[in-house]
Amino acid sequence: MCRWLAYSGAPILLDEVLFKTDHSLIDQSLRAADAATTTNGDGFGIGWYGKPDLPGVYKDIRPAWNDSNLQALAAQIESPMFLAHVRATTGSPVQRTNCHPFNHENWLFVHNGVINEFDKLHRDLAFAVAPELFPLIRGTTDSELMFLLALTFGMVGDVRAGLSRMAGFVEHIAELHDVKEALQMTLGISDGESLYAVRYSTIGNSRSLFHSANRDATMEIAPDAGRFSRDARAIVSEPLSDLEAEWIPVPESSFLTISRGKISCESFSPIAP
Repeated sequence: MCRWLAYSGAPILLDEVLFKTDHSLIDQSLRAADAATTTNGDGFGIGWYGKPDLPGVYKDIRPAWNDSNLQALAAQIESPMFLAHVRATTGSPVQRTNCHPFNHENWLFVHNGVINEFDKLHRDLAFAVAPELFPLIRGTTDSELMFLLALTFGMVGDVRAGLSRMAGFVEHIAELHDVKEALQMTLGISDGESLYAVRYSTIGNSRSLFHSANRDATMEIAPDAGRFSRDARAIVSEPLSDLEAEWIPVPESSFLTISRGKISCESFSPIAP
């Protein structure tokens, strides 16, 4: 599938967690340890917040480990909140518009997982996107449609409810088409103020997801960074180090919020249309 991470805290250089950790995201693009696919070389992307209100985004179709521009940018970009993603396609083309994160206004969105038998459901899902958001469809992935459907169903006003309605709608359309095991997802979302994450699948056996236990745990991610604040936290598809005690698995069917270092975990379930 894919691997992703999200960080919130005092500004740090992106390469501190993208390149310099024991099991960095770039290392995971080559050697994922807890994933359906070991190699995630079908493109990558980073989205970060700085002085402007809107996030910057850089993505490309090359493998993350083989992009010298990514390494150069990550060594220069300092941010208090960012998301990064390495892609393993489940069938859609390897093209820049299919790379994560997807963005709209102040929102960033990454996904690991799949909508089962997406080709059967694609048309019905796309036509449910709000008319004002429909022109934003640039690629061909299930992930991009999930993002736009979540926006359609009110994610801006209530993140958890918007994502729940999106998941419920996907499962509803899948049922109409007799598609089993419709949805598999871990999601990372940011509005520039808080991080949000979801771990959910129709069959209750979701892809892995973890968050750092506390500020000291986050320091263990990149001990040489030296500038982690007390509210520094990270969410990852798999731990960035082998210090298992410093990483807390996100429970099945959960919605996670990280805001100013405070972590809350609530149950997550689809809302049927």
